[in-house]
Amino acid sequence: MSVLPPGPPRPAPVSHTGRVVRAERLTPNMHRVVLGGDGLARFAAGEHTDHYVKLMFPRPGVDYPQPFDPVDARASMPRELWPVTRTYTVREWNPATRELTLDFVLHGDSGLAAQWAVNARPGDELHFGGPGGAYSPDPAATWHLLAGDESALPAIAAALPRVPAGATCTAFVELGNPQDRQDIPGITWLDRGTGPIGSALVPAVLALPWPTGAGPEAVHAFVHGEASFVKELRRYLRIDRSLPRERMSVSGYWRMGHDEDGWQASKRAWNAQIEAEQEPAFS
Repeated sequence: MSVLPPGPPRPAPVSHTGRVVRAERLTPNMHRVVLGGDGLARFAAGEHTDHYVKLMFPRPGVDYPQPFDPVDARASMPRELWPVTRTYTVREWNPATRELTLDFVLHGDSGLAAQWAVNARPGDELHFGGPGGAYSPDPAATWHLLAGDESALPAIAAALPRVPAGATCTAFVELGNPQDRQDIPGITWLDRGTGPIGSALVPAVLALPWPTGAGPEAVHAFVHGEASFVKELRRYLRIDRSLPRERMSVSGYWRMGHDEDGWQASKRAWNAQIEAEQEPAFS
């Protein structure tokens, strides 16, 4: 039996440290924090429009070596003491000014990262890893669908300027509060009121006229947000519209009733179940 040679070593995780430059409340339930400083010297984004970073917060009561380095902490401490990680989309990265903009959806008084953002003041430090990401609008596509809830708004807003001129683009963002609308050209705002998340978004996508006379390579879709409606729309795109997987970016950013730790722990199994349910017709 032949043994394959080991692959190239995985690059060591890179940790960045941003300092709060400014913060502001954009809408009742969206708060913006802009980070800057020399700690972003190695940070780079811009290839994709769904770039994300992993924010890392010290656990209360844990004595970390100082200065705090989340990468060293993960390498030297038991897993249960590792910093708490939260994932957020890059709203904007300006390499000229070396400023990173992050938008935080607020859920009352809950949410570790959101509460940090609300209380952030100029000079405060935030440690994070990244960026990751893989999606940006295909310049060869002639029809683009962008759909999500509040959590997907930063990525959708970042994607819109990259949709090529002349292409048809429909961007739906569902909100629980109409006062959270922002002045972003190209977005159709959907209000779910007191309905469940996705109750306005899913019917809007299903009612959207599908392009005729064009192959699947002409279509590019981005659907992100709460896992339940994402699953429903993924089935619609894959089964009803026969859209190849490579022509869509579909992911559950979060799941109702789960914090990020719980969701990330179960997300792989969730995705595998969806694959098993929605792929057999194409095998």
